[in-house]
Amino acid sequence: MKILHLSDIHMGGGFAHGKIDPETGFNTRFQDFVKSLSRSIDRAISEPVDLVLFGGDAFPDATPAPYIQQAFAREFYRLVAANIPLVLLVGNHDRHAQGQGGASLSIYRSLGVPGTIVGDTIDTHTIATRSGEIQIITLPWIDRSTLLTREISASLSILEVNQLLLDKLQPRIEGEIRKLDPALPTIVLAHLMADNATLGAEKLLAVGRGFTIPLSFLTRDCFDYVALGHVHRHQNLNKTNDPAVVYPGSIERVDFSEEKEDKGFVMVTIEPTVQPAPKNFETTWEFCPLPVREFRTIKIDVSESEQPQRDIEKVIAKVEIADVVVRLIYQIGPDRVELVNTAALHEALGSAHHYTIQAELISQLSRPRLPELGCSVGDPMVALSTYLENRPDLASIAKEMIAAANELLAGDGLSAHLAADVVLLDVESSADAQLTLL
Repeated sequence: MKILHLSDIHMGGGFAHGKIDPETGFNTRFQDFVKSLSRSIDRAISEPVDLVLFGGDAFPDATPAPYIQQAFAREFYRLVAANIPLVLLVGNHDRHAQGQGGASLSIYRSLGVPGTIVGDTIDTHTIATRSGEIQIITLPWIDRSTLLTREISASLSILEVNQLLLDKLQPRIEGEIRKLDPALPTIVLAHLMADNATLGAEKLLAVGRGFTIPLSFLTRDCFDYVALGHVHRHQNLNKTNDPAVVYPGSIERVDFSEEKEDKGFVMVTIEPTVQPAPKNFETTWEFCPLPVREFRTIKIDVSESEQPQRDIEKVIAKVEIADVVVRLIYQIGPDRVELVNTAALHEALGSAHHYTIQAELISQLSRPRLPELGCSVGDPMVALSTYLENRPDLASIAKEMIAAANELLAGDGLSAHLAADVVLLDVESSADAQLTLL
């Protein structure tokens, strides 16, 4: 039995990294997401697979625009036409936040789409495929309202709520396990945060929501494969593969936090073992990368450069940026900002699919103290003079600073002592010494 496992499509997201296609009027990043989904469905049909499992998060939120819903439905309806069963699991982005608002994917059950199961509850589904029957336990995104009433959780801390959720969830999973037929292969399809997963963009997309589930809940002998969704980085959490606990990751890059991640889906094969054997079925799987659009960060420090414009353009010229989403970050001192021609940088990045330019000002506070300004310096005027000699950017106001310092030091007693301390403090550690003194 062959199964295609994909997740976290987020169709309609990432528009900030695209532009409007003049021919279609759609954002080019929307078109990228549609292409990746279409390639995944192409593979399912060409194999052909016996079943497709979607691990949740179809859209960025539960109310996508009609043209986004249409593109999503059009691709998955191709599976219906090819007589390939489909399970659509509800993720955190698919749930409507208001009351019992349901989920964006629930419409497929309401319409009675043939061969399509919407997993919005904890349940076990027996699905007939061209290669036989298979059991799928659906575990959609769990939050407080799924298992707890508002009255129960109102007075509890976050840790107490999380533990109570786990206490409620475990018997629910055990109840589904008791329903299983050991003669049939079993897959758990879940949208969750496992306790040892490596996170990506989803840690910001779902901050403060849901809870972490121990891996031990998922590594049961009765499961032949655990198909996860939610985490955008592809990974297998159970290195023993008994069972494999796999996040396929998202099918497209959402932002620069996923710049270096491969994107794709997972092909799963489940075969009966030759008895006697420890298990009735043997599972193998393979990650299938998709040719998604590249994201590339160009970062350069020109805070000490005499010709920052030239140095930035030289670095850009060395990087392949055609049709790439580019982020240029250059670090520069406040005294050199005017030496950078932003219009010329826009021209240099013109072949990129989309680009952003970000200047990071390097504060003088981050510069190491001058060796001359050690503890042996006793005269604050000597310290100030040494400091100004090493700060050519302050040459225009050096005389005024010296005069202001002399005026501060002209007092007697405690006032003079405090004034000397102020001068030393400013000279040694402040990027804005001149503001304090003047």
